[in-house]
Amino acid sequence: MNRIVIGALVALLLVAAGVFWWQGRAASDNAPTVPRLALPAPKAGASADALPETDAGDAVGPDLPEVPEETKEQKRFDRLDRDRDGKITLPEMLGPRAKEFRKLDTDGNNLLTFDEWAAKSINKFKGADHDGNGYLSREEFATTKAKRKAPKCQCKG
Repeated sequence: MNRIVIGALVALLLVAAGVFWWQGRAASDNAPTVPRLALPAPKAGASADALPETDAGDAVGPDLPEVPEETKEQKRFDRLDRDRDGKITLPEMLGPRAKEFRKLDTDGNNLLTFDEWAAKSINKFKGADHDGNGYLSREEFATTKAKRKAPKCQCKG
């Protein structure tokens, strides 16, 4: 029985390897060819490793594009001005906060009850109350201590 299972697995692995090989070969056969640059022949007496010298003459490249200097306040304003009309309306101002509100409003009625607002603390209390008696003993309370993040290594390597 084991020989049959191992044989089937080996056969599947060989088929998978063949498919990957076939796909890779098809991709390389259809790859576009890249034209090679023709460099001028080196001058007499110059070494073959020397780079060719060219003179640009009076040629001038195009000007660099203009990049507007935006201040932090302009960038912050533009993030809130969703319709780009140069004005921030109240819905635009409250937009980023609506997403966080919807996370807290678990029943979706657009009313935030105290239990919804304090859900994180309530869940933390319920998780620490191991015996379910409705209050935390010193030992249970000790489990609610915030976990400290390990400091990033300041190693010099």
